[in-house]
Amino acid sequence: MKKSIFIICVLFIFFSCQESSKENKSLENENVIEQTAFNSYGEKIDDKNVISENELAVRYAGLKLGDTIDVKFKSKVKEVCQNKGCWMKLGIGETETMVKFKDYGFFMPMDIAGEEVIVSGKAFVEEVSVEEQRHYAEDAGKTQAEIAKITDPKKTLSFLSNGVLIAKNK
Repeated sequence: MKKSIFIICVLFIFFSCQESSKENKSLENENVIEQTAFNSYGEKIDDKNVISENELAVRYAGLKLGDTIDVKFKSKVKEVCQNKGCWMKLGIGETETMVKFKDYGFFMPMDIAGEEVIVSGKAFVEEVSVEEQRHYAEDAGKTQAEIAKITDPKKTLSFLSNGVLIAKNK
């Protein structure tokens, strides 16, 4: 009888430890997936409290020249500087925003057009000079004829980013 009770206790302990081990491995795998889901550029940011590009479009609508708002949003990359990744354009509702990077402290990969990113920083409206517009057009690989058509300053939606997350390819 004592032998039977002892065997039952040993089996009970063995099976309970095995379940706990499975749960721990499952939790470890979840944490690894969360920690490696993004490539990070610039300051460390997370994917919490992110607004949509449409929400940002509404916030931009309320801005005047000189106003700024701190925000973190998600959008698709429309275009990236092909010289060294020093700016990118992101979709904002029916329009786009020009994103530059704080103190030119980091750059984007030049092959991320079409990918979704999370960007943190300051949104603002600015007037961009003809010279600056032409510089960006040149960086984007536009033709001389296209560049020559730029003749007036333009009010643009701008963004100064301190950090970017790009989902890792699966």
